[in-house]
Amino acid sequence: QVQLVESGGGLVQAGGSLRLSCAGSGRAFSGSAMGWFRQAPGKERAFVAAITWTGGTTYYADSVKGRFTLSRDNANNTVYLQMNSLKPEDTGVYYCAAKLGNTWYLRDKTKYDYWGQGTQVTVSS
Repeated sequence: QVQLVESGGGLVQAGGSLRLSCAGSGRAFSGSAMGWFRQAPGKERAFVAAITWTGGTTYYADSVKGRFTLSRDNANNTVYLQMNSLKPEDTGVYYCAAKLGNTWYLRDKTKYDYWGQGTQVTVSS
């Protein structure tokens, strides 16, 4: 069992930065790949970034590559999504998710086992 709690969302102007955190609990956290997804109003939940359980490999959606950085601290059961140069189109509810087992299909939201409750990010123009 893994419990996930996101924090760090808020309102920011375009060009600004935010850092989202996802605190996990449960034995399986350090062995789980972690992903971030976002959902804009009226749209499906979409992949943003993912990281393997060792933190050695990261994956990003093309729309955030070069602006977002995902990292993890397994000692503290936390993953961080640093978001720079934010754009209005980055607005949405951001969810972290944990995937047990292998690190395949990390861009596929249906492959994740546990989800947080989400945190709102709003970028004003």
